[in-house]
Amino acid sequence: MTGSWNDFNDAKQNSNIIPKGTLAKVRLTIRPGGYDDPAQGWTGGYATRGATGSVYLSGEFTVLEGPYARRKIFTLIGLYSPKGPDWTNMGRSLIRGMLNSARGISDKDNSAQAQAARRISGFLDLDGLEFIAKIDVGTDTNGDEKNEIRTAVTPDHKEYAALMGVAGATAQAPSQARAPQPSMPKPGVRPSWAQ
Repeated sequence: MTGSWNDFNDAKQNSNIIPKGTLAKVRLTIRPGGYDDPAQGWTGGYATRGATGSVYLSGEFTVLEGPYARRKIFTLIGLYSPKGPDWTNMGRSLIRGMLNSARGISDKDNSAQAQAARRISGFLDLDGLEFIAKIDVGTDTNGDEKNEIRTAVTPDHKEYAALMGVAGATAQAPSQARAPQPSMPKPGVRPSWAQ
């Protein structure tokens, strides 16, 4: 007896790679690494220190909409490397792009309002941030392909407004720009969806 459940030679490999260059709305969740350095502003246990001495944020990006909804992409956001400043500069650039995208700020906008919107009080402000990402393809430690996020899409991009779900892109102050938090029901009151 030969059938598709006896002979797997013609089975296709399941590649879960999202095509390079795909734009998607994502939510960042920082997986805490427990490393703090208050002198650098790294508090709250969000940073991770690797075996090589590098420090990074372990980012889990969840695609929120579209054909890849609920897919997760794992990317390290560089904070420090003993090898030099490149890792730090790439991490700072990505975070600036994420803030610009999430808060509707053009990268060219240097107004006082835009500058204020690019400031955070700590990494907690990034946890839960929703923005438009350009998905890239890199390789993991085994040399296999994996998705990564290296770039955020800002309001300067022609597809930004449609992907972000806004009529127009305007800068927001940091206090207004945080991702909305779900409201908690009052004790003893069932939420509307559970009734």
